[in-house]
Amino acid sequence: MNELENHIQHYFSISPDDCKKVAGLFRIETMEKGTFWLKAGRYCNKMSFIQQGLFRVYVIQEDKEITQWIGTGGYFITDVSSFMLRSLSRFNIHALTDTTLFTIDLEQYETLGKIVPKWNELEKLFICKCFVTIENRVLDLISMSAEERYKQLFEQNKELFNLVPLQYLASMLGMTPETFSRIRRKMIS
Repeated sequence: MNELENHIQHYFSISPDDCKKVAGLFRIETMEKGTFWLKAGRYCNKMSFIQQGLFRVYVIQEDKEITQWIGTGGYFITDVSSFMLRSLSRFNIHALTDTTLFTIDLEQYETLGKIVPKWNELEKLFICKCFVTIENRVLDLISMSAEERYKQLFEQNKELFNLVPLQYLASMLGMTPETFSRIRRKMIS
C-alpha cells in the first residue's frame, strides 16, 4: 500500500478494496520548484495529494501577494470552489520545492460515485473536514494574538520555518513581515 492509499484509508475509513479503486484513479506526477500547479483566472480541473514537497497557495491583491496556505506532504491540494463549483480560480498555486504528487483530474473524480458505492457520504465527510479546517483558521485569525498564531504554527509545522520564505508565513498568519520578525526574535532570545 503506497502513501496515498494509506492516507485515503485513514482519512476516509473505507474498505481496502474501495481504497485501491480510488487510489487507482490517481496518477503520479512530479513538478519542479517554481512551477505553477494552478494560476488565478483559470479553472481548476484536478486535485492532488502531496506526497513530497511544498506548495504555496496565494492571491494577488492591490500589487501585494497574500499567502492563503502552504501545502505540505500528506495533504491534498486544490481550489475547492473552482474544482467543485466550476468557478474561475482566485488562487495561484505554485511549487516552492521539487514535488511528487498523486493527481486525479475532474473527469476521473466524477467517476468515483460509480465505482465506490458510498462515495457521496465520503465526499461529504471530506468537504466537511475542509470546512472545519477553514473555520478553525478564521477563528484563530480573529481570536488569537499574532504571537499566539506564530507559536501555534511553529509547534505544528516547525520545519516550515527553515523551508519557506518567512514573508510567506507572515502573510499566511495575517501579519506583516516586520511583526513576524519581531515575534521571531523574541521567541529565539
